[in-house]
Amino acid sequence: MPELEQALGEVATEMAERTDRGDVASYIPQLGKVDPKKFGIAAVTNDGRVLVAGDADEPFSIQSISKVFTLTLALGNVGDALWQRVGREPSGNPFNSIVQLEHENGIPRNPFINAGAIVVSDILLAGHQPREAIGEILRFIQFLADDETIIIDREVAASERATGFRNFALANYMKSFGNLHHAPELALGVYFHHCAIAMSCRQLAMAGRFLANGGKNPATGHSVVSAERARRIGAMMLTCGHYDGSGDFAFRVGIPGKSGVGGGILGIVPGVASLAVWSPGLNANGNSKLGSIALERLAKIMNWSIFAP
Repeated sequence: MPELEQALGEVATEMAERTDRGDVASYIPQLGKVDPKKFGIAAVTNDGRVLVAGDADEPFSIQSISKVFTLTLALGNVGDALWQRVGREPSGNPFNSIVQLEHENGIPRNPFINAGAIVVSDILLAGHQPREAIGEILRFIQFLADDETIIIDREVAASERATGFRNFALANYMKSFGNLHHAPELALGVYFHHCAIAMSCRQLAMAGRFLANGGKNPATGHSVVSAERARRIGAMMLTCGHYDGSGDFAFRVGIPGKSGVGGGILGIVPGVASLAVWSPGLNANGNSKLGSIALERLAKIMNWSIFAP
């Protein structure tokens, strides 16, 4: 697929030359130390090609991108019962907002905002100690990426716990409504650690393959989830994957995507490829500024919008 290889190179070159790179997430001290000049991009096609450009093999903190994988696991554990505790609608508010929880009786709008992901972590805790639940999440991501070297960055996890006062407030508030079944600090322990998983663009694109291939691992043909569930996870990514910038990302890029404040974005082109991009500087909505632009450029070159004829 030389056209894609050329397109990746062109996009990486253009992004390397840009000076408007956004601001790194300094509210988590460890993330504030990352070099804003970094940029990596990777594509894993359903026919098995792995194409990369830039800093695609340098690990970064995937942060909220991990919520795609915890949602997948939780749906596997409890099925559609999950939607009784978490909604499926865009929030229209910042990812750490507490406002809607009061109006909606402790039910988070969707599984990708912080409150929703904390409930998902609580679901994954059922019958487990936090260490076991964290291990299950990490092993699942290693399995998807076919890479056992993927780790949790303990310094980032500690940094999040030390500064996560808003998340503690969200968890305690949901506990007061009965929407957390475990102690808030236990659910938060799982949450902080899965957000601190470190991956490269190459590893992240590999882990997303099943979502681009109807729920199956294209390398083995084995199903990770059903085709219907893969579509529904993709729908959540499209409508809620970029917080209150989700509509703009769908408008500009036109593919399901999930961002993280570490500057990464996982993008899915259904039936074609899994994409990952990393640029640490964020825009006003907390999404990678150059990562979003890079995926917009790539989707346009390749005619990859899911709304394209």
